Amino acid sequence: MKNKLKRLDDLKILMNMYRHGQLEFPARGENVNNHIHTTYSFSPYSPTLAVYTAWKNGLATAGIMDHDSVGGLREFIEAGQMIGIAVTCGFELRCSFEGTPFEGKRINNPDQNSVAYLAMHGIPHDKIDEAEAFIKPYREKRNQRNRLMIKKLNQYLKSSGLSLDYEGDVVPLSLAGEGGSVTERHILFALAGKMMEHVTPGPELVAFLKKHFNIDASGGSLDVDLSHSTSCCSDSCCSDEGPSPQELFTYRYHLLGTLKGYFVETFYIDATDELPSYKDFITLAKSLGAIPAYAYLGDVGTSVTGDKRTQTFEDAFLDELVPFLKEAGFEAITFMPTRNTPAQCQRIMKLCDQYQLFQICGEDINSPFQSFVCEALEQEEYRHLIDAAWALIGHENSEKGMFAEGAQWTDWPIDQKVKHFAELGRKLGKFSGQLKMAEPMG
Repeated sequence: MKNKLKRLDDLKILMNMYRHGQLEFPARGENVNNHIHTTYSFSPYSPTLAVYTAWKNGLATAGIMDHDSVGGLREFIEAGQMIGIAVTCGFELRCSFEGTPFEGKRINNPDQNSVAYLAMHGIPHDKIDEAEAFIKPYREKRNQRNRLMIKKLNQYLKSSGLSLDYEGDVVPLSLAGEGGSVTERHILFALAGKMMEHVTPGPELVAFLKKHFNIDASGGSLDVDLSHSTSCCSDSCCSDEGPSPQELFTYRYHLLGTLKGYFVETFYIDATDELPSYKDFITLAKSLGAIPAYAYLGDVGTSVTGDKRTQTFEDAFLDELVPFLKEAGFEAITFMPTRNTPAQCQRIMKLCDQYQLFQICGEDINSPFQSFVCEALEQEEYRHLIDAAWALIGHENSEKGMFAEGAQWTDWPIDQKVKHFAELGRKLGKFSGQLKMAEPMG
């Protein structure tokens, strides 16, 4: 994987090609996404590539949101400045809800009860190091649990002839040495690679999954013949060719989705020491001038991303959860119009209005199959989420943020705050929209 300086240098060269007319500028749009994962947690997109892909898809703003990491924030910001797209910064963390009325419940975490994914949005750029100081010890604890999970997984894999080495197989897939996190997805992506080395991808691998793990993947995206490349120029030239690197990459991500849906419970060990309390999360956010947000998941029927089973989450107790969040000090709820049903979205938006919580749109990009564009934002009932993204830009770049105490807007209703900061964000965005080119580093 290229290092940060090389990635940014390549981007400068690429943007100069646009400037000199060698490439055609993409159409600009109004779409936004405030929840893009990068290689600093798990994603095929580096921070630079994430920003560039957002821009190529016509997004007006883009937001980084990595698990347990702020390692990619500065690169994301610099790439945004270079391209001319407004960006916003945050991170995601699992927190304990023990001692609350929701202890013992499956909140928004598929793997563990009493635990919730929380999102911190709009981190001021001069507070990144303080955020890292808070996160780092929890990331180290997570790595300790990861090693234990590898041992448990290897016991499960024993009869199949497969095994994983944490340092040799899993860590190299991450940016752990640069402040990135190592997640369950990294473990399963490493396992997917091992399987593809051990068994020929396609029907043979599908049979392997059925024989050793009772996973029926027949007739799906894994049950394809990759013996001949589809990327050659003609049938005659590819008769002896195997699958292309891109085909193998795509297959591996499909396999990851299947493994995530069936495998996590076989090796998962409950997180304990790596979980701060939701109270500590809120305290940190407010000390940084960031916005603590609850990440609404909602009951899952058909998984849009293909890696979640049918499960129930917080919908059964949402009417009790949202006022609790407000009382606890949360200032926002982030949700996914593409993943949630219209009824789920209408319900969470109504509760946000009732309890004066800021609404944020985030589509959780962590796979090459997901669209950066949320088509739902073209509908009138979701247009306010575009203003919310610009309000995040305004908040993040203001001396006093949206929820600052003692500001002239402290007691304003939430829609008035959003309007005020969105106007500020758009003014800043006009500056971002002027391509800020620099000569390549050489």
